[in-house]
Amino acid sequence: MRIDSSCVLLRMRCRKCALSGLIIPTILVLSLYAQTPKRRALYLNYNEAQPVLEALDEILPADLKGKNSTELATLWPTWISRRDAEIRARLALGDEDSLLNLLLFGTSYTKQPRITTTEIVEIAQAANHSSANPPVTTSTATKTLEARVDDLVRGLVTPGNNERLLFAHRVLMQRTGYNPQTTAGHAHLRDYLLAGVARILKEQASYAKALSAARLMGDPTEEFAERSRMYRTRGLSSDTSLLPNFGLEESLKAMQARGLIQKGGVRQIAIIGPGLDFTDKQEGYDFYPQQTIQPFAIIDTVLRLGLARSDVLQVVTFDLSPRVNDHIERAKLRAQHGASYVVQLPRDPNATWKPGAIQYWTQFGDQIGSPATPVAVPAGVSGLKVRAVSIRPAIVSRITPEDLNVVLQHPDLPPAERFDLIIATNILIYYDTFEQSLAMLNVERMLRPGGFLLSNNALLELPFSRVHAVDYSTVVYSDRTDDGDHIIWYQRGPG
Repeated sequence: MRIDSSCVLLRMRCRKCALSGLIIPTILVLSLYAQTPKRRALYLNYNEAQPVLEALDEILPADLKGKNSTELATLWPTWISRRDAEIRARLALGDEDSLLNLLLFGTSYTKQPRITTTEIVEIAQAANHSSANPPVTTSTATKTLEARVDDLVRGLVTPGNNERLLFAHRVLMQRTGYNPQTTAGHAHLRDYLLAGVARILKEQASYAKALSAARLMGDPTEEFAERSRMYRTRGLSSDTSLLPNFGLEESLKAMQARGLIQKGGVRQIAIIGPGLDFTDKQEGYDFYPQQTIQPFAIIDTVLRLGLARSDVLQVVTFDLSPRVNDHIERAKLRAQHGASYVVQLPRDPNATWKPGAIQYWTQFGDQIGSPATPVAVPAGVSGLKVRAVSIRPAIVSRITPEDLNVVLQHPDLPPAERFDLIIATNILIYYDTFEQSLAMLNVERMLRPGGFLLSNNALLELPFSRVHAVDYSTVVYSDRTDDGDHIIWYQRGPG
């Protein structure tokens, strides 16, 4: 994002953990997940959605646009069910994007260096001058990329216990059917992966163009609004990282100082899209097991600030990815048998983090666990610092994963079980204004009066909504360009 000190919030009128001991078969975990009592997920009915449909009639999807209220009421149940399936289908492309991050930045399957930001630019420029698909180029960076592709495909043949390679094998077999053990299959997969890199580079160029156009309008709010729906046509990625949680902690500190949120006032927290640290392009690596970070980061923060008590706090994660939900369910099940959850926290000193970000990394986990021995850093990754935290089973047990598409669904909650705090960072960016507005209807039904949604997206505030922005925090993470977040504080009003 572009951090602009002149940016003011303008309301827009009509975003395998390292566990020891207990081994639980996958089929048992899935069975237990299915049997664990869950709240019903309810689709928005037509009457609930009608105000948004009427207010945004000019930007409705083509199959809803131009319909009168009677026609919309008849069409709505079929449309929302079909749209739910379409959104969930975007997970497959998001998984492929995660795999491409593994290709570019992973270290567990290759001795080639990680691809740097400068090299990505070089590869993109070389690809722009090639008419072949995949592009044929001869730069040093592209040769490194091609070597990484060959190493990754060879890794698919003998993945061993490398869970990311096992995941890559499954994704590529489902999407291509090519056998990496054959010469022809290797060549086909090589071309497929190189074409995938070309695709994401083209997407990034289109995002940069759209942001440049928004920036030319001279209004930081317009640029932030464009950023907030930038990935609306992209696959749904589960990748996550640490630093947005630093932004959230700074926001909660500021809210507490303003008297907007009280000590001991947080009992129920919802985290929309908790994510998995697979191989994020900046902070993520792949030499440690996959892990979820945000649920633990938020618990750590609210306990540190005295906003919650560990003996009464409950956290629900909502995600539409079976992979994410299963990961968290496994962790909870193991915790109920006494196993801790170990989080690995890498930090690259060359990334020039701000002092506050370094302090956050240094103290992460001091409220929820104890220091653990970190995974050894591979020889090819120089200078990296890694902390590890063993999170107490009692903390892990307080997290419950549930399947939910927040754009179209909300949990069936009695008023006493509504949330004091909802977190949605880097989630609503995957949707357009219409779907973000539907999501806000669901958030309103999930929040208690006076409760807060924290998001790093600018969301349309329609006149009839009970959820409105009261302020925001701008948090810069490092000296890198555009490395930071605006965290907006949305509060639900009475009624």
